[in-house]
Amino acid sequence: MNQSTNYFGQHLFAQITTLCNKSILTPVIRQTNANRYYKKLHYYEHFISMLYCTLSGCTSLREISSGLGVAQGKLNHLGIDYVPPKSTLSDGNRQRSSKVFKETYQYLYKLYKPSLSDSTLPKVVLQKLFLLDATVFSLFKAILKTSGRYAANGKKKGGIKKNTVIEAASLMPCFIQFDAAADNDQLIYKHLSLPAGSYIVFDKGYNNYRQFAAFGAAGISFITRQKENAVYTSVIECLHGAGSPTAILKEEIILQTYKDENSIEQTLRLRRIAWWDADKQRAFEFITNNLELDALTIAQLYRYRWQIELFFKKLKQNFPLQYFVGDNQNAIEIQIWCALIALLLLSTIHSRQKSKMAFTVFVTVIRLHLFNYIHITTLMNYYRKQSQKYHQDLFSSA
Repeated sequence: MNQSTNYFGQHLFAQITTLCNKSILTPVIRQTNANRYYKKLHYYEHFISMLYCTLSGCTSLREISSGLGVAQGKLNHLGIDYVPPKSTLSDGNRQRSSKVFKETYQYLYKLYKPSLSDSTLPKVVLQKLFLLDATVFSLFKAILKTSGRYAANGKKKGGIKKNTVIEAASLMPCFIQFDAAADNDQLIYKHLSLPAGSYIVFDKGYNNYRQFAAFGAAGISFITRQKENAVYTSVIECLHGAGSPTAILKEEIILQTYKDENSIEQTLRLRRIAWWDADKQRAFEFITNNLELDALTIAQLYRYRWQIELFFKKLKQNFPLQYFVGDNQNAIEIQIWCALIALLLLSTIHSRQKSKMAFTVFVTVIRLHLFNYIHITTLMNYYRKQSQKYHQDLFSSA
């Protein structure tokens, strides 16, 4: 990759930030009053600094400030002319609300989610399907409530839980709620709002019969697994054979009793489906309030829930949040939001390039060449050719 033949007018970091430059983010900055009360550290400088932290893999404020500081001649491509010292950056992470970064993510997500759709499921279903789950980031000190058992020394690390709702059409979060790791997953229901006609899929940790009734009243279909200790009454039962790899063993209409907020007993009419997984050689029982979709589609929709687990893996594998540059909840949330923004931007670029390069390799290459003046397309083509040459040499030697 000789500079004389592959030189490009902007370095890779600047090419990435063209998707989130100052003019694009101006509506968010104005709407949130992000620069109010800040004379020195304006929001865009703060945002670029924390985005650099994520993309470069910095583990401290000193690394952020020093890393950008030695690139002084290259900052004009980023739209900034000021590198905040670590003390100013620390104050900004503590005082500027993480909600500004949340609004930035949601604004960029609405802009770029059409570029991210990639699934074999029908679009009619994808556009209505939402996946719900949570993941926990361990903290180096007990900033938030701890979870799990105490260690042998009697101490536990703090943890922040990220309850996430992903749109199946883009496989990127459309809603996120931060809680302490020890908090109940179902707290997200107080903040969750979905359009009528939606499908939402989650594991049995989110099972709440009052919420199931609320979903039904709002015209929302849910799909989840039934708990082993569930007590119900079967009203209608239909047995099926086990002749196919994705066999539906049984369908039932069941009555599930529960107590509402006034402790009055109520009855919920649900559909129960027993499905045989040939790969794992075991049966799964699903419950849903949807009586229209065929049973096999219900099973396939629940299997698609695994995509949210793959998203968490993608986030933690490519932007490992093992080190937080702040020791307060606001700073930690800012860093997580910036990791999500980085994932969104790079996923958009990777999708638009239609490259077969593994996403993890793509992120690594970007990180290694962040301030190199080479076009992203040229870089990806180079590594594609190198990979082809490697496999050709491997095949010829065999």
